[in-house]
Amino acid sequence: MTLFPVIDDLSRRFPEATNGASWELLSDRVMGGVSSGRLTLEPVAGRMAIHLTGDVSLENNGGFIQMALDLDPSGGSVDCRAYEGLEIEVSGNGESYGLHLRTADLGRPWQSYRQAFSAPPDWRTIRLPFTGFLPHRTEVAFAPGRIRRLGLVAIGRAFRADLALSAIRFF
Repeated sequence: MTLFPVIDDLSRRFPEATNGASWELLSDRVMGGVSSGRLTLEPVAGRMAIHLTGDVSLENNGGFIQMALDLDPSGGSVDCRAYEGLEIEVSGNGESYGLHLRTADLGRPWQSYRQAFSAPPDWRTIRLPFTGFLPHRTEVAFAPGRIRRLGLVAIGRAFRADLALSAIRFF
């Protein structure tokens, strides 16, 4: 698969991303948690955006909601070694969120490579270099040549999530 720098610029009909895959809303309910969320396409602070909102709860061993996207529409992995990382255009409620990556090397749903970012009320462009992604619940080294999926995640503490994304691309 040829990998283009733009992953999603909202040029296609939501939930389809520019790369041809579709955005999904996931929560801890898949494992018995009670967090709830919504994923919509709507204007946020003057821009069209994918808008993740909801309540993250730690009850029943829960604690996350996320917007997730495969990098390859067929679910395979893609070689991202030509790039240094990911660039996101976000706004939000000032809370900390995570960008999580999954590679073809990870077999368990709780395994990922993670990097935190803050989503301020005004729109910001944030660069997250691949060198800043830390392994979570895995000993496998991060392999940018085998990235399969990404997620923007509200996780780890009880709070009201409000995260808007207007674009995501490689840099």
